[in-house]
Amino acid sequence: MSDLAEIKAAARKAAFARRKPLFERANAAQAGYLSEVLAGYRGVPLSGFMPIRTEIDPTPAMAEVTAHGIVGVPVIEAKAQPLRFAEWTPDTVMINGVFGAQIPESQTFFEPEILIVPLLAFNRNGGRLGYGGGFYDRTLEMLRAKRPTLAIGFAFAGQEVDDLPLEATDQPLDLIVTEAGVIEIAP
Repeated sequence: MSDLAEIKAAARKAAFARRKPLFERANAAQAGYLSEVLAGYRGVPLSGFMPIRTEIDPTPAMAEVTAHGIVGVPVIEAKAQPLRFAEWTPDTVMINGVFGAQIPESQTFFEPEILIVPLLAFNRNGGRLGYGGGFYDRTLEMLRAKRPTLAIGFAFAGQEVDDLPLEATDQPLDLIVTEAGVIEIAP
C-alpha cells in the first residue's frame, strides 16, 4: 500500500468514527437546507442517494423534487466504472444493490445534471473524502466532460475537516450542504 493509500485509509477510519455520533443525534429536519437549495433547481435532472450505515438522509428533499422533475439514485454496475443513475420516486420498489445501498428493482436510466454526493469528510475548498472506490470521481469527470454538472456534497456539519488527503483525480464539490447550513465554495 502506498503512503497516500495508508493516509487515506487512516482518514476514512477517523471519519467513520466522527460521523457515527453525528448520525445518532440526527433529527428528521436534517435535509431542510438541502430542500432549500434544490428548490432553486426545479426541473433539472437530479441524483440523490439512498443512505447506508451512518450517512445523512437526503430522501425527504429528494421526494420533494420528484414533484418537479426527474430524480434518481446511483447504481454501481462494475468495479472501476462510472455510476449509472436509475429513476426513483418515494413509491419505487427498491432492492439491495452493491454495498447494501438500495436501488430500484425496475431501472430506467438517465444522466443527471445535479448530483447529491455522499461522503466521509469534506473541507471548505470543495474537497471530499469518499469511500475509496472512485465511483463519484469517475462519474463526475465523465458527466462534466459532456455538460456543466453540479456536485453538492451532503453531510453532517461535524464531518468537516481542515486537512484532507486528496489526489489529482478527486473531483471537487461545487457546494456543500449540512444540517446546519450551506457552505459556498470559493472559485
